[in-house]
Amino acid sequence: MTSKQPKYEYVSSARLPTRHGEFRIHGFVEASGQEHVALSYGKWEKGDTVPIRIHSECLTGDALFSTRCDCGFQLEKALQNIVERGQGVLLYLRQEGRGIGLLNKIRAYNLQDSGMDTVEANEHLGFDADLRSYDICKLMLDTLDVTQVELMTNNPKKLAALESLGVNVVARKPIDHGITADNKHYLKTKTEKLGHVFDPHLFK
Repeated sequence: MTSKQPKYEYVSSARLPTRHGEFRIHGFVEASGQEHVALSYGKWEKGDTVPIRIHSECLTGDALFSTRCDCGFQLEKALQNIVERGQGVLLYLRQEGRGIGLLNKIRAYNLQDSGMDTVEANEHLGFDADLRSYDICKLMLDTLDVTQVELMTNNPKKLAALESLGVNVVARKPIDHGITADNKHYLKTKTEKLGHVFDPHLFK
């Protein structure tokens, strides 16, 4: 009789100097082979409230500096906030395009160029508007001895997901940053159709 393979597994950690400061990077893998990382900064005691950001991979925004979305802006802002606070964790989840993958995201971009919004484009391709899962976040936070968090997000669904996993979210901190002419309609769609919370004056 073989033992059941764990759904998620911690792999290893290492030093990660960045232009924002020196972090530690921690690797995790799902049974499917999908890999994720967490970046930690500073120290805390178990039970302390730790500022965190859950960030889904966005190659176009994070690495290629696209302004079609606010992802790259928010990644930079979250890292800056963590360093300014002196402690924190960024969970970087490999679920591109709200879970549809990079090439399908490019297909969705093509549909958006023709007039669809981000939700309509995903659904036209046969996907739900948002396929992301946050289940691995609990293992990542447990590994880093984080049980109580202050969550940097504009998406209340992330807060609900963490609480359903048993993580105590004591506060949600907005991370409004990077509003451009190229992404204003995208952000408005996320507000109206996906439940994200932004300051209404941003869309005037």
